[in-house]
Parts: sequence; C-alpha cells; structure tokens
Amino acid sequence: MAPKTKAKSAAHGEEPHGYEFLGPPGAFGISFLLPVLVYFFAFACNDISGCPAPSLLHPRSLSLGQLKKEVGWPEDGIWGLGSWKAMGAVVGYNVLNLVLYRLLPATEVEGTVLRTGGRLKYRLNTMACNSAILAILAAGTIAQGAEFPVWTFISDNYIQILTSNLIISYIVAVFVYVRSFSVKSGNKENRELALGGISGNLLYDWFIGRELNPRVDIPLIGEVDLKEFLELRPGMLGWIIMNCTWVAHQYRNFGYITDSILCITIVQAIYTIDSWWFEDAILTTIDITTDGFGMMLSFADFVWEPYMYALQTRYLAMHPVSLGPVHLVGTLSIILAGFYIFRSANLEKNKFRTNPDDPSVAHLKYIETKRGTKLLTSGWWGVARHINYLGDWLQAWAYSLPTGLAGYQILSAGTVVQGGSIMKDGRVVVQGEAKGWGMLFTYFYLVYFAILLIHREKRDDTKCQRKYGEDWTKYKKTVRWKILPGIY
Repeated sequence: MAPKTKAKSAAHGEEPHGYEFLGPPGAFGISFLLPVLVYFFAFACNDISGCPAPSLLHPRSLSLGQLKKEVGWPEDGIWGLGSWKAMGAVVGYNVLNLVLYRLLPATEVEGTVLRTGGRLKYRLNTMACNSAILAILAAGTIAQGAEFPVWTFISDNYIQILTSNLIISYIVAVFVYVRSFSVKSGNKENRELALGGISGNLLYDWFIGRELNPRVDIPLIGEVDLKEFLELRPGMLGWIIMNCTWVAHQYRNFGYITDSILCITIVQAIYTIDSWWFEDAILTTIDITTDGFGMMLSFADFVWEPYMYALQTRYLAMHPVSLGPVHLVGTLSIILAGFYIFRSANLEKNKFRTNPDDPSVAHLKYIETKRGTKLLTSGWWGVARHINYLGDWLQAWAYSLPTGLAGYQILSAGTVVQGGSIMKDGRVVVQGEAKGWGMLFTYFYLVYFAILLIHREKRDDTKCQRKYGEDWTKYKKTVRWKILPGIY
C-alpha cells in the first residue's frame, strides 16, 4: 500500500509520509490491545484484594477462578463489563458538554493556514464550559460531601463507564473514517484529508485518521469541530473528575483525606486548567495541524486520558499515604520547576510567533527559512528543540512520587497486624509482599509519558525535515539537544 501514499503525497507537493506507529501492526496493537491494558490496570489494581491482586504475585500457582474473585470479575462474565445505565450517563455527560459549548460565550479565532490557503474558524470556550461543570460538582459536594451521587456512581460503575467510553471511541472513529470519503477537492468548507492518513490501508487510515479536521452539524447545537472539541473535553475534564472521585472514595473508606492525594489532584487540575486557559495554543500543535482524526485520538480523548492518567489517585484512595511537610515541599518544588519551564517556554514561542517585536522576545536569535518561517536559536528554544517537553516530563514525576514504593494488600475485617490502615468497613490495608509491585501501576504514567514525548519529538523532526529541508539540518546543528540538554 505504500506506493499509494507516495503518489497522493506527491500530488500535494510534499514528500511521501509513509507509515508511523509501526504501520498496520502498530495501528492494530494500539486500537485493540491498549484497551485490554486499560482493563488489566482497572482489575489488577483494585479495592477488593490489593494492588496488584495477590494471585498475580504467585504466577506458578495462579488459578483463573481465584483471580476472578480477587479482581471483582463480573458475575455475568464479559456482558457485565457494560451496562445501559453507565452508557446513559456517559452519553448524558457528552451531551451536556455540547449544550454548554453552544450556550456559553465563546471567542472565535482562526486556525493555521490550510493547504487550500483557507483557514477554519474555531469557537473556543472550553474554560467556561468545563468550569460550569466543575462548579455544579463542587456545589453537589458541598451539599452532600463524599456521598454526592456523582462520586459514588463513578466508583461503583468504574468498569462499566470504561466500556461505555471505549464503545463511543470506536463509534466516533468509524464515523469520521466513513465520512472522510465525502471530502472533495476545492470544497468551500475547507475540508482536507490528512497527508499521513491516505495510505490506502483501511486499518491504518482508520487508526491515524483520514480527514484532517472533521466537522459535523448537530441538531440544536450547530457545527462542531470534533478534533478540537474532544482535545480538551471530555477526556481532560474527565481526568479531573476521576481524581475527585477517588478523593471522595478515600474519605468514604477511611474518614480522612491525605496530603498526597490532594497534592496530585490539585497539581493535575492546575495542569489541565492551564490547557483550557491557553486553548488557542492547541491550534498550532501537531494534533490539529498535521494529524487526522481517527481511532488514535478518539481513544485517547474518551478512554486513555481519564483512566490511565488518574491511576495514582485511584491507588491512594485505597492505600492512603501521608507525605508530611518535607516530602510535600519537595514534590511541589518539582512540579513548580517543571511547570515554569513548560509554560514560560511555550509563552516565549507563542509571543515570538504573534508579535516578534515585543521587547521580551525581540532580542532572540533565529534562523529564517526559505519558507519565511523563523526558527528560534536562543532563549528557551536555544537550550533544546523541545525544551517544553522537559518541563512536561518533570511534572509527571510529581504525579507518581507521592505514591512511594507502591503496593498494598487488603485483609479481611478483624485481621490483627502491625501498621496498616483500617477502613470503615473493618478491612485492613497493608503493603506486605505487594510492596513495590504497585509501582507498575502508579509509575506507569511516568514511563509512558517519556516514550510519548520522545516519539512526538521524532515525529516533529520528520515533519520539519520534510517541510524545511536544508534549513532544518542547519537549525539542528545550531540547537543540538532534542529535549534534555547534555543528554538527549
């Protein structure tokens, strides 16, 4: 199928894109095996037997029947993984997002120039919409505390909500793939195909996304740019909601809330809200300007973000960890350093792009390419080509470190042991032989995020080499380091 990619890309005046993510095999793995991993994490680290489930620590004597009991496998088998009640709640949540998107005030901005020469207009009001939903949840929590039905519903139907989001992600991916075949050249709607998503291989194109910026007209709502809309909601908002769910769950379990779970919840909320505040900045990211919208982004928005990013707070809901002043200050120092690098670097780049004569960036050195683009070679962007990624990754450390040498076992009520935490229902939570093994769950985000950022850097390097040619080669000789100065 590769020759088709070459031919179609050449027609657009660019070099062939080829496959990414290992091509069709990688597309299959991410689309159908990563969901299995999400389920594994949801079951293996649980509130029934421990994190990980005890049987997983003794694979030689592992019994499937015993493991099912330990992880809370549904009595109805695979059909118990979903429910109409959970599906209704998930659909309602997304509809609420759409209604607020249409009703609340918004700022209209133009995106980057498309290959057609036109620009799409974007309606930006994520901050207002998500703040409204959080305000409703805050009011409910003030009125009913940790027993607020939203928190109990999510924790009680965790698996079923996961299944509902997964189903929706598949439906959306199929919808935009089929609809992409209606894109016509020279259309007035500025609909375009993503150059990386027209390989001709059905599986790969469905995964990576054929249409660059699919938009739909929804009755009573109007036109919605699916990729931009889903980029910051519902998944990013879902991340905060999941964290709050586990804070409430910890309180219901133990009658108190620890500094560790509060620390992670607050700093992750700040990170997320920051992206809402600077919503217009995502219009220049590779997700919006280059990638099509397919299963890759649909799965990330609906499933991966709310479920895999909140693993630490879910863990702490069952194994409370108190950091104390010293460790808390250390954790906050890491998050502040990372956030400072991330935000100040991005602001410097955006200010240089929009107003290069501004006194704060007018002194910066740059290389001007044959295309007229200016590539910064001083300031933050003279330190490393993706110095913002370093700040992003530093923040990830502060998400995982509060869990310590993670791992716990849940013992039956009345068990007498030294140490441990006693739940309100009488069960005892101790680390025991699970100590350290829980890090596979709570430190997963740290490892995954490093891989993600390195991969994104490589994709961006390929894109820029294709776009700028010799100018990019010259730029790389000036700014040698990719992400971590002196090392990578």
